[in-house]
Amino acid sequence: MTDSTKTPRERYRQQVREEVKEKAWQQIAGSGASALSLNAIAKQMGMSGPALYRYFANRDELITELIRDAYRSLADAFITAAGGAGRPDLAGLAHVLRRWALADPHRYFLVYGTPVPGYHAPPDVTAIASELMSVLLDACATPGAEPHAVEDHLAAHRAWAGSHPDAPPSALHLALTFWSRLHGVLSLELAGHFTGMGLDPALLFDAEVDRLVTP
Repeated sequence: MTDSTKTPRERYRQQVREEVKEKAWQQIAGSGASALSLNAIAKQMGMSGPALYRYFANRDELITELIRDAYRSLADAFITAAGGAGRPDLAGLAHVLRRWALADPHRYFLVYGTPVPGYHAPPDVTAIASELMSVLLDACATPGAEPHAVEDHLAAHRAWAGSHPDAPPSALHLALTFWSRLHGVLSLELAGHFTGMGLDPALLFDAEVDRLVTP
């Protein structure tokens, strides 16, 4: 449904939900996702708590919407970078990931940081996340180095590969290595752990990418 076909009530509801999400991001920036409070947001917006609950039933529904938006934006960025023609470029995806992370560290940490206590994402959020891994596995489907023992394990534990059930173990290995190593560098950079070390995090990130894409 487009905005032009929505009723005034539906457009108003969408507008309020977007404002709630904006206030939620401000809260997360100030005190973290675990401290997110619908009542505090209602007070900021000049609404009663019960009135706001007509737009988001509870805190978890709001967190789900924020995570869904975050994953969707990164998945769309990956899909756009892949271009739909041939195999996606692994180094290109790495830099898409870094630009996305640096653009909004709070969004990054909501999906890739410490899990929110007591929160469990619904299946549709997991499905969006799997789109990312699908593009990544396409980029990793190249002959790799000599087989590693972990690839025997991955051959039997490939449920996470989603739409790529027949991906070779070498591609699974490279995809997981890419995801874990680059998120490791990004998490340390965004959390400020490189501050004061006198190094350029971008160069460190590029060096990790080079190691991943060079046979």
